[in-house]
Amino acid sequence: YTSLYSPFPQVDAVRVYVNSSSENLRYPVLFVVRQQKGVLSWQVPLIFRGLYQRTYNYQEVSRTLCPSEPTPETRPSDQIIFVDVASMAPFNIAYELLVTRLENFQLETNKAFNFTASPSQPQYFLYKFPQDVDSVIINVVSDAAYPCSVVSVQDIVCPVYDLDHNVEFNGVYQSMTKQAAITVQRKDFPGEQFFVVFVIKPEDYACGGSVPSSIHGNVNRTWNLQRTKNLQVTIVPSIKKSVYVQAMFFSFLSFLSFYLGSVVVAFVHYISTGVKLTVPLGSVSIAGSGMMTSSHPISASTPEGSSYGAIDESSSSGGRQLSSPERRPAAASDTDSSVEEESDFDTMPEIESDKNIIRTKVFLYLSDLSRKDRRIVSKKYKIYFWNIITIAVFYALPVIQLVITYQTVVNVTGNQDICYYNFLCAHPLGVLSAFNNILSNVGHMMLGFLFLLIVLRRDILHRRAMEMKDIYTLDYGIPKHFGLFYAMGIALMMEGVLSACYHVCPNYSNFQFDTSFMYMIAGLCMLKLYQTRHPDINASAYSAYASFAVVISLAVLGVVFGKNDVWFWVIFSMIHVLASLALSTQIYYMGRFKIGECYLGMFRRAVMVLYTDCIQQCSRPMYMDRMVLLIVGNVVNWSFAIFGLVYRPRDFASYILGIFICNLLLYLAFYIIMKLRSSEKLLPIPMFCIVATAVVWAAALYFFFQTLSSWEETPAESREKNRPCILLGFFDDHDVWHFLSAAALFFSFLVLLTLDDDLDTVRRDKIPVF
Repeated sequence: YTSLYSPFPQVDAVRVYVNSSSENLRYPVLFVVRQQKGVLSWQVPLIFRGLYQRTYNYQEVSRTLCPSEPTPETRPSDQIIFVDVASMAPFNIAYELLVTRLENFQLETNKAFNFTASPSQPQYFLYKFPQDVDSVIINVVSDAAYPCSVVSVQDIVCPVYDLDHNVEFNGVYQSMTKQAAITVQRKDFPGEQFFVVFVIKPEDYACGGSVPSSIHGNVNRTWNLQRTKNLQVTIVPSIKKSVYVQAMFFSFLSFLSFYLGSVVVAFVHYISTGVKLTVPLGSVSIAGSGMMTSSHPISASTPEGSSYGAIDESSSSGGRQLSSPERRPAAASDTDSSVEEESDFDTMPEIESDKNIIRTKVFLYLSDLSRKDRRIVSKKYKIYFWNIITIAVFYALPVIQLVITYQTVVNVTGNQDICYYNFLCAHPLGVLSAFNNILSNVGHMMLGFLFLLIVLRRDILHRRAMEMKDIYTLDYGIPKHFGLFYAMGIALMMEGVLSACYHVCPNYSNFQFDTSFMYMIAGLCMLKLYQTRHPDINASAYSAYASFAVVISLAVLGVVFGKNDVWFWVIFSMIHVLASLALSTQIYYMGRFKIGECYLGMFRRAVMVLYTDCIQQCSRPMYMDRMVLLIVGNVVNWSFAIFGLVYRPRDFASYILGIFICNLLLYLAFYIIMKLRSSEKLLPIPMFCIVATAVVWAAALYFFFQTLSSWEETPAESREKNRPCILLGFFDDHDVWHFLSAAALFFSFLVLLTLDDDLDTVRRDKIPVF
């Protein structure tokens, strides 16, 4: 057959429809369409292959021919189409052939267009960039989730790949259920135009659907047009370059305001106290600008009789007693390499005996647990800082390489199902597909650096006070060790770096990058909270980071095996429960509990204590406050273990993070309650930080639970959750979560930094341990 038509002045396209009632697969009807610049062929019945080599046959086929556009140098001319029909069947086969002109082949900006497609009747349309538009977003929606479909953007090249088996060969594509969105930039198409292709898949498993039970097996099935899908496509202009600049200014200026606020607080405190910043005192402000001195060394808020159990200053037993500056050896710099190592005196038998006597007393005071040389303890905690820098470098470099590879694969293959973006608010920049998700992490890095500056200022003022042998610095208040604070600041900065790396291409495999340093932040905060009143017996940096390494290893195993493997959850729950019991025993006995020759000795002792104290004679626990905390903590952790064993959440990394956060919040609440019970007070700045932390965390969590994507589902199902930008037309809900969570973590760190500033004028033998 020959068809002759004259194109209109605009781009024109022709669609060929064929239908055959024959279902004989041995003798299909072959159709070949010849044009001026190409050949298109197919057979009827048209066969599609699905999962496990299932086949689906369609008797009705409709294809759009590649349009021919006249060049500016030539006038429109008549176009000739040849359609050849052939079959090797030894009998006659009836068929129907219809050639029609498409009236709405070119899509218009900001104008919705509705159409229908099926596996054997794909559709594609042309779009040309307007003169003043550099980037557009193709929004495709459908009322029905299934059948599963594919949206593809292809350059103006013939042939157009518009069938299920070849649509992935060219351009950019993504699977779709109810919603899809693709951002297209003018610079990627030299001709400033492209095809938007819509293909319906023969099966739904790629979009999360199941294979219908009626088609199991290898038999051939004829569905005809049962898998049709109504689609609506709208192409809207994306943001202009000026919005990128505004968003970057907003991001940096928002967090620079925290720097300005810190300077203002320090200046106001300096003016209000009337002391010079050069005076080497402690500090109560977040910037460490000074400390209120007192005419009474022991504050009136100290509870009566609280000196019970304190170390007698005249005692000659082992350890360092509280002494006046005249009897104390000259304080040296923390970096003095000639200081004795802790192990040089800590393993002496009489010292061990003294520890057992002191740490197992019913009423403990801070002087009991701050007996070691300050320089040695400070060096011990500085190891946290240097180790986390080493860990950060070795962890971050492979992560950066990997996500660059991910992004390269996405750009080269065009497969947008690899990364789980919020495609309705994914603004590309350079090779990055979602620059806004990366930019929003700048808050973690800026506020982490600000926290380091605040800690550094406090550290410098504290060193000056030590050099001048200030009595309030030597014998009063919580011993100042800043190593863990430095480590927390580095961890906050690295959380921003790794979160940005994760959002280069968010998916199931690299979600652990986003959570690894969150584990470390939660762990370091708990260690810092414990170190405040237990400076001599806190965990060493080596054992702490080794524990974090075990947690991250379990997180990786959970990613690999945690989906459906029951054995993994059984083992993990057992490890979780046993670790909770072991840690509880060590905390209850202040680290003076020895395992002995038998590794199960610790748990045997714990069982004996429970039996003798709770069952045999129901006596009151020796350390009631600690017992209450540990019972509640074990109930929470055992509940997590049971929940994981029963429900086996797929998001294992978030499950572990939830365990850490709940334990941290539980310990922080216990600490504040015990602080108030001990007649201690909260100064205005820590009170403000506590309120700010609660408010900002509440707002941050609201945006966190506004799920915009989910790698727990298929990419097509995840896109159903996509939503437009909500801030400056550039940032989405998850970006706001990044902003607020950075501020919330910063305020949380300030709570730990300033919480005990009210004790700077209280003797250490009057500060209770809990």
